[in-house]
Amino acid sequence: MSKLYLVPTPIGNLEDITLRSLRILKEVDYILAEDTRTSSKLLRHFEITTPMISHHMHNEHKTVDKLVERIKEGETFALITDAGTPAISDPGFLLSRACVKNDIEIDCLPGATAFVPALVNSALPNDKFIFEGFIPVKKGRQTRFKFLAEETRTIIIYESPHKIIKTLNDFVTYFGADRNVSISREITKLHEETIRGTAEELVTLFETKTPRGEMVVIVEGKK
Repeated sequence: MSKLYLVPTPIGNLEDITLRSLRILKEVDYILAEDTRTSSKLLRHFEITTPMISHHMHNEHKTVDKLVERIKEGETFALITDAGTPAISDPGFLLSRACVKNDIEIDCLPGATAFVPALVNSALPNDKFIFEGFIPVKKGRQTRFKFLAEETRTIIIYESPHKIIKTLNDFVTYFGADRNVSISREITKLHEETIRGTAEELVTLFETKTPRGEMVVIVEGKK
């Protein structure tokens, strides 16, 4: 039966892919990949020869309708991103929504996603949390931080290394210098690291230590 599979891929360590994910990637007719060059390394490693189709944020608006028609005609697709679970700050939402509107079955497999290990490893409260993904760089940034300043749940943010000092300084401005923060970088990779401290302490740290690697930032909620 034709359907869309959303298949998580490793965020670093290739051993983190599930056996079921490997089977699905081998069985579907096509794999929709955010970056075929990146995904080809994964597929070669596991000897998967399923043909890939490029599907990313710059073309998904144009390709969704055609993909829906192909699935309705009987083809099966697996959607993967460069790393992690599709639609979590990555392509996947538009196609999933279109499939639901057209009564096409969707099967999202469990698997790797960066924010879960970062949240658990932060040692900050994780019974209730809010996922913000990437904070706006310019327009809407100040408004968003003012809103989050009143948030009592633990806050999860994705950030790049060249913007982390700016973001930490914004924490100091809007949340307070003593707000507790945990930063996990290079999750599951060789140089994996979690750094914990107040917003002010981490600003001081990264002013002397060059930030490297994509980061998951966990921020304590307002007390």
